[in-house]
Amino acid sequence: MNFQTSSLEFSHFPVMLSEVIKTSSPEKGGIYVDCTFGGGGYSQAILRFPKTKVVAIDRDSAVMPTAKKLKDKFKTRFTFHQVKFSQLNKVIENYVDVIIFDLGLSSMQLNNFKRGFSFKSNQNLDMTMGLSSTSAQEVVNNLSETKLKLIIKTLGEEKDASKIAKNIVKSRSIKQITRVDELVKIIEKSKTKSFSTKINPCTKTFQALRIFVNKEITELISGIIKATELLKPGGKILAISFHSIEDKIIKYFFNNFSKNKSKPSRYLPEEKNLEYLLFEKNINKVIKPSSAEIKKNNPSRSAKLRFAVRNKNSFSYPKDLVEKFNRYLEIEAMDVQT
Repeated sequence: MNFQTSSLEFSHFPVMLSEVIKTSSPEKGGIYVDCTFGGGGYSQAILRFPKTKVVAIDRDSAVMPTAKKLKDKFKTRFTFHQVKFSQLNKVIENYVDVIIFDLGLSSMQLNNFKRGFSFKSNQNLDMTMGLSSTSAQEVVNNLSETKLKLIIKTLGEEKDASKIAKNIVKSRSIKQITRVDELVKIIEKSKTKSFSTKINPCTKTFQALRIFVNKEITELISGIIKATELLKPGGKILAISFHSIEDKIIKYFFNNFSKNKSKPSRYLPEEKNLEYLLFEKNINKVIKPSSAEIKKNNPSRSAKLRFAVRNKNSFSYPKDLVEKFNRYLEIEAMDVQT
């Protein structure tokens, strides 16, 4: 079966759709949770299998017209909620079979220049995905140089973070930074020229600001924990990531809370108390998009799909996951004074 969506109402290209369908096995039926509804690509493909039900969530109100069309078509099998990952447990009443996360920015959000995600825009510097408490404009105009540097360096992995933060503060002392193109000029002036990369010089700073504005790491960690608690034994959690921070979190969680957790030393005895483990043994295999998909949809080139299977153990809160990535959570918790 060909799962590529072609309808204009589902114009967002769902990354690795065939791989997601193959991994999640909707032909067996069950309750599916689409945690990043977006253009509805995954939900629509899953609902083609008659024994499935889909609960979709998305923090972005812009997807509601698309969700309504699916609801009209699949009245008893599809529901939608505008919530964030951290509120997942508030809309799921029973244990489910599969939960899917397609992380990061959707093409619909990126291509809407009014939302300020694209460095091609000359619109307001916003970057809010929905249900966000602050904007990128407030961040660049109110945080200290030290905090801006920390955000850009840590969340964007930007080596020129110091120069960029310094020039942002210098520019805003003359005039508030309100538009995307104003920030783009500041970043381009700050960046060391590199002829060995095709990446836009603004990419990492924009990534950092977007992650901070939407608390994406906090939401991801909270979301995958709550998703794991809601899975039936044998249920699957799938996550598609697009940058190294997301992938490190997912990889660590799936590996260190599964039965193939590596020992600190091969000479140590096997652990006997494994009740804290949440997943069956897995090979932590990374699934990547095919060359054909990358050719059709270039942004998919950085995507990585990982999945884990819930074991029969009672849910135990994975505090090690939170502690491991706490520095990101602390950064996202910084207050933006207006």
